Amino acid sequence: MALRETDPAEIGGYRIEDRLGSGGMGVVYLARSASGRRLAVKVVHGQYADDDEFRIRFSREVAAARQVSGAFTAPVVDADADAPRPWMATLYIPGEDLGTHVRRHGPLPPHRLRELAAGLAEALRDIHRAGVVHRDLKPANVMLAADGPRVIDFGVSRAAESTAADALTQTGRVMGTPPFMSPEQFTSPHEVGPATDVFSLGAVLGYAATGRGLFDGAGYWETATKVVEGEPDLDGLPDDLLPFIRLCLEKHPKSRPTSDELLHLLREGRLPEPRLQPVRPHPEPVRPRVRRRRLWLASAAGALVLAATASAAALRLTGGADGSRGDLPAGWHAWQARETDRATTAGGSFTSCAALDGGLVCAGDGLKAVRFSLATGEIAWSLPEADHPDRNNGGGSYPDSGVIGTHGHDVYTVADSKPRSAENSRFVFQAVDARTGKVRWNKPVGEEKPTTVDGTVAITSDGPIVTYGESGRTYSLLDPAHGTPRWTRTMPEYGNCQVRSVAGNGYLVCVDDDSTYTTVAQLDPAHGTARWATRVDGPFTLAGQTGGRLVLVTSPDSPVGPEATTIPPYRRITLLDLADRSRRVVPLDRAVPWAATPTLADGTLYFVLDSGEIRAVAPATGRTLWDAHSSIERPGSPLVSGDYVLIASPGGRLAALDRRSGKEVHSVPGRGTGIEPFTGDTGAQPVLHGDALYVPYGLRSVYSVDVNTLQSP
Repeated sequence: MALRETDPAEIGGYRIEDRLGSGGMGVVYLARSASGRRLAVKVVHGQYADDDEFRIRFSREVAAARQVSGAFTAPVVDADADAPRPWMATLYIPGEDLGTHVRRHGPLPPHRLRELAAGLAEALRDIHRAGVVHRDLKPANVMLAADGPRVIDFGVSRAAESTAADALTQTGRVMGTPPFMSPEQFTSPHEVGPATDVFSLGAVLGYAATGRGLFDGAGYWETATKVVEGEPDLDGLPDDLLPFIRLCLEKHPKSRPTSDELLHLLREGRLPEPRLQPVRPHPEPVRPRVRRRRLWLASAAGALVLAATASAAALRLTGGADGSRGDLPAGWHAWQARETDRATTAGGSFTSCAALDGGLVCAGDGLKAVRFSLATGEIAWSLPEADHPDRNNGGGSYPDSGVIGTHGHDVYTVADSKPRSAENSRFVFQAVDARTGKVRWNKPVGEEKPTTVDGTVAITSDGPIVTYGESGRTYSLLDPAHGTPRWTRTMPEYGNCQVRSVAGNGYLVCVDDDSTYTTVAQLDPAHGTARWATRVDGPFTLAGQTGGRLVLVTSPDSPVGPEATTIPPYRRITLLDLADRSRRVVPLDRAVPWAATPTLADGTLYFVLDSGEIRAVAPATGRTLWDAHSSIERPGSPLVSGDYVLIASPGGRLAALDRRSGKEVHSVPGRGTGIEPFTGDTGAQPVLHGDALYVPYGLRSVYSVDVNTLQSP
């Protein structure tokens, strides 16, 4: 950037060579010392030079900044708070700033994002230990040096912002860059502390991962409102950093980790439970806040380790250079096993499984649950359902119960508890200890045979919400410890209502009798009343949540009249903003056949057909990312892991699709058991635990492979 005629020839004895940039607080020059060392000299604007209080604060902050280590920052070399225009010289860091780099080259790849997170956390730790709060951590203040990221422009920010707070408040302005500022910088700037830099770190990492601000709005005030009251747009964030960034972006400063805790998450995290399990409830408890933060730390650490492992595994699927075995259970070897105590041609398949406490617990038609060893496949215990006479005629079982969810050491499932002699079934929702197979408690859910678990049970952070009664119109939140209802509510008399769980919260979703509108209500876990409720035109089902928005999926109204013989395809989705409940209809760029099953996984909406066709759609735009024709027939729900989408058939055939293109890059043959599941079944979702992948298939069977190599037993 060329020098201007008004720029000085030297500052403080340092010769000015170039202009590096300018901003709201001053101009930055490239200068040289007498020995030839290159420096970055920032000269603050005249509006601060005329303020005596600013000069005092500036002097104090520079003194504190001198104590910050230069390993992760630009160390202070010289400064003069008494000069006509106060200035500060730091060591010049060659390289692009993060903002410039992302604009020119796009978002950082996953491995560089993790390096950036670690480098910035180390920098904040050193800055905060010196008693300095940066207050303006943003992409322009992060230099991508050859030896790692460096934080620049600290020491001036706090002095300028503290001094100008009163004056700027009078004119309706607040210093900083809104998409990277913390809520307290807008609401209580005099109380800003180190936690504000942690919030900014989360926002900076989000920008580095996506190329946009997580709170971007149409203008200053809209962005500020989103920072203070809204939810960040988390679309496109990688698995390994998503929980880390969420934790940084907690609204209340005391709920955010310290810089030391951030480094602990990145360096010392241990995996308590596999994060990628579809049946596990969201780990975020609601209260109390202090305990909530500690649990989130553990959860985020686990997610970081798992996602990093999954990402590395995905890279090694094409052949690893180091030949390492990765993160496999102790004593693991590739295995396949089958629950045989009740294996008859009348039986069915596992609907779903969960890995916890060293075992893989599976359940499905005709079986409450069975536990396989994660390492060897050895069966530790098996709990069959009651042998009801209607079972062979399609009765006496909950057809898709499987393992519905987990909590602590328990797995949740639904089973028929009546003996053969009983005229009617008696279905119970139960908690089974995964270690011993002991049924700890159960809750009756009615005598009529339910047609599906979907919509009748929702696993939330506070416990399971279960519907029961002859009409299924009563629902309760059960205490996970004892199964006793914490509260009981009755559904509206009209329409078809379902309970749902998204991101640990419980929802009631009701479609009116004429399918003209859907009411969505978020349930208060303390009382079961609606925290809020809103009405959306058309019949919808709740697919999940991404970027602070609920994703509602529907097809157009079914055609009426004697000529109507087909069901229309999916043509649109609706996004419901959790912050203000505003709705946005998103047309799909290509219609999706009505027979497709929608699944929202890691921010992408996947439509899966029995033929093996899978379409990946971006919920925010409705754009088709890819459309793949896999080799899998009747695939189950996709599992997203690292760079791959994994799907399996009822017979156990496994395919790995490239997450970016949908191309099938790896596959494992199915298992010929001689006894196949019912023709109406679809494959169960695989379970990933570390680098061990578990695939339910056939008649109550499972096999395990190393996801690094996808070698079959």
